[in-house]
Amino acid sequence: MDTSNNNRLNILDLPNEILLNIISKLSFIDVFYSLVDINERFYQLSVDPLYIRHLDMAVMTMKSLFEYTSSVDDQVLSKICENILPFIHSQVYKLTLEQHSIERILLNGSYPKLYSISLVNFQKEKLFHYLTDNSILRHLLSQQITYLNIDIEKKHIDMKNEDLGGIYSYTSRLCEISRIFILILSLCKRLISLNFCQLFFKRNASICIHQIPQTRCMSESLTKLKVNVKDFDDCLYLLDSNLKCLSKLIINVEYIGPKGNFTLATKKLPKLKYFSLCSIYKTFNNDERIISLLHRMINLEELILFLSVVRFNSNVIDGIQLHDEILIHMPRLNKFTFSINTKLLIENDIKTDITTKEDIQHSFIGKEFGLVQVGSYVYYKRLCSIIEYHIYTLPYQFENFLHLNNSFQGGMFHNVRCLTMKNDTHHFEHQLLKVISQDFPFLKELIIKNVLPQQKQHSSSLITFRHLILLNLAEAHVDYAEEFLVDKNIHLPCLLNLRIKFESLEMVTKNFTNDATRLTCAKLKKLHIDDEFVQSKNFQKYFPLL
Repeated sequence: MDTSNNNRLNILDLPNEILLNIISKLSFIDVFYSLVDINERFYQLSVDPLYIRHLDMAVMTMKSLFEYTSSVDDQVLSKICENILPFIHSQVYKLTLEQHSIERILLNGSYPKLYSISLVNFQKEKLFHYLTDNSILRHLLSQQITYLNIDIEKKHIDMKNEDLGGIYSYTSRLCEISRIFILILSLCKRLISLNFCQLFFKRNASICIHQIPQTRCMSESLTKLKVNVKDFDDCLYLLDSNLKCLSKLIINVEYIGPKGNFTLATKKLPKLKYFSLCSIYKTFNNDERIISLLHRMINLEELILFLSVVRFNSNVIDGIQLHDEILIHMPRLNKFTFSINTKLLIENDIKTDITTKEDIQHSFIGKEFGLVQVGSYVYYKRLCSIIEYHIYTLPYQFENFLHLNNSFQGGMFHNVRCLTMKNDTHHFEHQLLKVISQDFPFLKELIIKNVLPQQKQHSSSLITFRHLILLNLAEAHVDYAEEFLVDKNIHLPCLLNLRIKFESLEMVTKNFTNDATRLTCAKLKKLHIDDEFVQSKNFQKYFPLL
């Protein structure tokens, strides 16, 4: 059979539907610069109304888990602004912009149908300037935009206790970002939805508004808000402010502490239909703060909770407590998603019956949880008189998974991006790490907290963490540095960030001469070491990309 004609097939032989599907996988910058001039057919496909409806003009390059660079080549940008935008601007509904090209892009069109803007990787000073200056962006925000997404550039600030300059910089940044948030609420008269710094993993800039003098958060139109706050009082402040139409609040809270000195309203929140509260740090104030707030949400239809709770000589949070303290107070609730860690501290002279995993699973039966599947595990530290419990709905929906230990029995956790493994009574071995790599296939950050040495069981099986960007071994025995950094043990193709003690790094790299760890270390772009040290010539050669 003659197959010579098959060898002459090229991309132009594909139908428009397939070509459009291919083009949709490419960046707008590449398409507009490279394809529009090939021929009339590619031009028409490149400016297809459905394709250009959402115009993403930001090019993001990852430097580390926390840092991105974003810029468009001047020659490429000039061509797009002069030859393309003037002809398509009237068909753009959604626009994604970065700070280096925003002015030229907005100047080359009026965008009459634009209703959504995403501002990514902006320096806070630059963003504040655009919001206060007589700019095109300010005009669009005040008169036209109903959906707004904000991403502010994240910079590492040294927060050592002795570094007062670092603490001042952190506080100053917090106040500046908080004022930007308040300014946006007052400026955007038609705003319906605001995502403030929850666009990207690990780029969650927080605000702190309850302590800023004469602050009022006002909006007559906002119905959905995604935001990160420093303190639980900021969450209460937002709910009790003049956000009259707010029905959906997705909030990450850094610290849930005891009640402050000022008085906040305790009125019911009948308009709130959807509430998501996530806090990765431990709180001792679950009953006093969180439960009392939830009781005000009388018309809530969907609730999401991610909490880590510490209790003394008390009961574990299980299905019975969730039903008695939450569900019976929310008659309209139809969906409840949660991940709750409970750390129970038992005094030496107190006798406590240990709640087993079977007890926890049974506590959810017949308690209005319907067909919800719940996972759980129990870990008892006898020497420390500590019992750790974890209950979570399945399939697991959260980006974080906290305090995983040797009692982990497996499962699929495709949504988890950050995993903390912690155990101070048993070591982690190679086989457990292999299970973790399989059950958490999309991990970007892994934190190991274990000071116990491994048993050094040699294994021929190579482990791969395909998406891991940051590895934190600052509280881990040096054995884990050897386990992860020797590329014959574990393959880390995307690793950019490493946090580690200098002593461990020096040992495992044999004073930066060990070829077995060189391949992994040579790819690193950020090295986080708390100890002070002097960089030798071997060190600089060992980490060429730092």
